[in-house]
Amino acid sequence: MSWSDEVTGAVVGVAGAVGPAVVRVGRGRGRGGGLVLAEGRVLTNAHNLRGPEVTVTFADGRSATGVVTGVDPDGDLAVVTVDTGGIAPPAWAGDDGLSLGAVAMAVAALPGGGTRVTLGTVTSTGRTFRGPGGRGISGGIEHSAPLARGSSGTPLVDLHGRVAALNTHRSGDGFYLALPADSSLRRRVDALARGESRRRVRLGVALAPLHAARRLRAAVGLDEREGLLVRAVEEDSLADEAGIRPGDLLVTAGGSPLHHLEDLFEALDQLAGGGSLDIRVVRGSEERRVTVTVAAPPAEPPGAHGGDDAASGPPGAS
Repeated sequence: MSWSDEVTGAVVGVAGAVGPAVVRVGRGRGRGGGLVLAEGRVLTNAHNLRGPEVTVTFADGRSATGVVTGVDPDGDLAVVTVDTGGIAPPAWAGDDGLSLGAVAMAVAALPGGGTRVTLGTVTSTGRTFRGPGGRGISGGIEHSAPLARGSSGTPLVDLHGRVAALNTHRSGDGFYLALPADSSLRRRVDALARGESRRRVRLGVALAPLHAARRLRAAVGLDEREGLLVRAVEEDSLADEAGIRPGDLLVTAGGSPLHHLEDLFEALDQLAGGGSLDIRVVRGSEERRVTVTVAAPPAEPPGAHGGDDAASGPPGAS
């Protein structure tokens, strides 16, 4: 059997074995894709969700309303509880994932029912990109298997039909990024399926790129300072309550300098259990201190789980 015959057989096999487990999530602009994870559970990207409920459409054309069970906006993952109709979930590749140059297939559900399978190769590994909340996601796989719009959340599979990664978004002309479906991702996904949503403290600001911050301060005759420039503040957010305003330059948090967005995220993570964080702010030529306060989360009764709204800020938001 020639190599082309082997690849053709693999594509046909994947379409038949994996295709029924690939779904469409949402409608209109919120449309994305997903994958049957287990009986009654569908895995998708967090950025595909617009609220606690979502329409899930299966490859056979059947639609059902699903409820968000667990969500990790920063990791761009979510699990939805929905009637999967007995569809068998595909096997995962686990830590035996795709290496550079490996042949891979992207599988997506077509709008009118049916399955689309495209072929490509892994063009890069270990990629870092930002999730919908602005936090960095490391270890991404870049590949060249074409994907239509609305395919985020669908699987990238190996030639054995095993799920090797979860597609997230485009990475330039003809390239796509995916989260590797290794044992670490599987543990996170299983926790979401149990209702253990991962939530981090959000300050509620949109930040300008570092080079833009320097340029804007220079344009109005202000001294150059290292920091994060606030370009917008969400109403009733922690930042709003603390008195942070658009145009402020955040220079330290908890006494540590803010050179990069990750520095702010690291400081905010210390507030996961509640508490206060002092932030030094430069407004024009004046420097002042503001305090961000987070209440301690209420104790959750044993065994209590629930869905969360997955709405989150745009890239560059915190």
